[in-house]
Amino acid sequence: MPRLIHTLAALAVLGLATGCSSAPEVGEASVVGAASQQRGTAARSPFWVDPTGPAARQIQLWRRQGRTEDAALLKRIADEPVALWPAGETDPGPAIRSATASATREGRTALFVAYDIPHRDCGQHSAGGAADADVYRQWIGLFADALGDSRALVILEPDAIAHIVDGCTPVEYHAEREQLLNEAIVRLKRQPRTRVYLDAGNPAWIRDSGKLVEPLERAGVANADGFSLNVANFQTDATAKQYGLGLSGQLGGKHFVVDTSRNGNGPLEGAWCNPPGRALGTRPTTATGEPALDAYLWIKRPGESDGACGGGPAAGQWWPDYALELARNSVT
Repeated sequence: MPRLIHTLAALAVLGLATGCSSAPEVGEASVVGAASQQRGTAARSPFWVDPTGPAARQIQLWRRQGRTEDAALLKRIADEPVALWPAGETDPGPAIRSATASATREGRTALFVAYDIPHRDCGQHSAGGAADADVYRQWIGLFADALGDSRALVILEPDAIAHIVDGCTPVEYHAEREQLLNEAIVRLKRQPRTRVYLDAGNPAWIRDSGKLVEPLERAGVANADGFSLNVANFQTDATAKQYGLGLSGQLGGKHFVVDTSRNGNGPLEGAWCNPPGRALGTRPTTATGEPALDAYLWIKRPGESDGACGGGPAAGQWWPDYALELARNSVT
């Protein structure tokens, strides 16, 4: 899972930070060109594509270096909508407002991940989060305020519930976490055009979906638009869909979304952190063919590292070689 560096990556994507990403800079003309090239995506997806993301900037660098074939492959990432993770900032508002303003001009929905829960990721690759409950309440309030009345879809706190279920989060923090998630859903849903999906892990993690039901209910999933699955993981569409439908049935028919950013050829057994040989999955779309499955989304940002493992940089940092491998292994 991404750590605080995701914030820097997101801000760099939005042009709000400099020197925070290894991806090359891109000029105004290049941005306009990228936006033009994304019309095909815009025509089939309701979600906003950032034309200045790290993949787009990498394409410009590789073109200047004569790596035209690699640049063409990387368009498979640059031309698709991916979520922004404005985590860890005292005020996530500037990044969010910049994205929603651009999305609104295009009549699109911006995708976000709220990822700042206290005791985040059990001290692993994405450790961090808000210092305490009050700091988190302030942070999620700023997050929601920045969304305004723009169309937005928010994935709320990847791993937070699953870490309660698997025992990684100490029991003394469980009630507080569930209360904070409950409050976050209510606060975010005060924004008139914001959809909220509370994360529920992935099928390979909590294999018995029934174990998720009570924690999700205590965390207020009833007030959310649904739940999310497979964030930053590699389970196939079929596996995630089957699991999601089962969990939906246990939650009174709650809808769900699935992260398909890197599941094109499924998981590599026993590997979740920068596993080699993976592929991009189903492109973001609301045309899922299943009424309870609201969308396939690219929630994890393809090409950003899972952590300092498998030869990768710190979590959330842009890794062009891994991005290229994902694109190269993809069918389309």
